[in-house]
Amino acid sequence: MRYLHTMVRVRNLDESLAFWRDLLGLEVVRRDDYPNGRFSLVFLAAPENRESVEADKAAGRRESPTLELTWNWDAEDYGTARNFGHLAFEVDDIYAVCARLMAAGVVVNRPPRDGHMAFVRSPDLISVELLQKGDRLAPAEPWASMPNTGVW
Repeated sequence: MRYLHTMVRVRNLDESLAFWRDLLGLEVVRRDDYPNGRFSLVFLAAPENRESVEADKAAGRRESPTLELTWNWDAEDYGTARNFGHLAFEVDDIYAVCARLMAAGVVVNRPPRDGHMAFVRSPDLISVELLQKGDRLAPAEPWASMPNTGVW
């Protein structure tokens, strides 16, 4: 058995790509549009996983590990998505990533007070855990005293 991908339904593909691709840095590795079914599938991978995704493609296997964004062209209400859990990504500098996300208007729901872990939510309310690569960073402001906001 091999892990392939995680699928999340998105309300607005442009907003979702702005979050996952432009802000978090994932790369689109495949897009399939299905006009008859009125939906699109967009697969993204972390830059450090690009090599394994390309190797899988060359071998005729499904890409892995990837995030599949499923966009149904007709509006649907997906609720708050709290039953999903979260996706986790390792980052080189958790403070820099959180600062970049905040500057773009993303709420850091659980700030990286410990220099190790933070939570944000995508435009589709998917919880995203950010984990510091390697050792924890030393506590720093504004993160150390920043309270939690909302849910994640």
